Amino acid sequence: MDYITDRKRAVGHGAAKSGTQKHWAMQISAVALAILVPLFVFTFGSALGGSYEEVVAYYSRPFPVIVAALTMIVGFLHFKNGATTAIEDYARGTSRKLLILLVTFVAYTAMATVLFALARLAL
Repeated sequence: MDYITDRKRAVGHGAAKSGTQKHWAMQISAVALAILVPLFVFTFGSALGGSYEEVVAYYSRPFPVIVAALTMIVGFLHFKNGATTAIEDYARGTSRKLLILLVTFVAYTAMATVLFALARLAL
């Protein structure tokens, strides 16, 4: 005879067994974005409306490129994690796996494209 309560049986058996870790990762990236996005807006706004040569000269400096790269990296990772969580909550079966693969592919492809464009501007 088993004298374990229902609560004791359920402890540690959540849907993904990593909910707290994902929650904290999203919170940390949200705080990072709260700092990075205003910095990005101010640095990008300074280059907005300039000629091609002015923009290339501006982004050849390290600070604007670093801010833009960090904003894009953290932003796309935040998007990937949030979209994956939503897909895990609402999709089932093979469609869940395909959607997670698609979101991951889109996020990393967009991140690589932005970093390549910034590298071309900076170098």
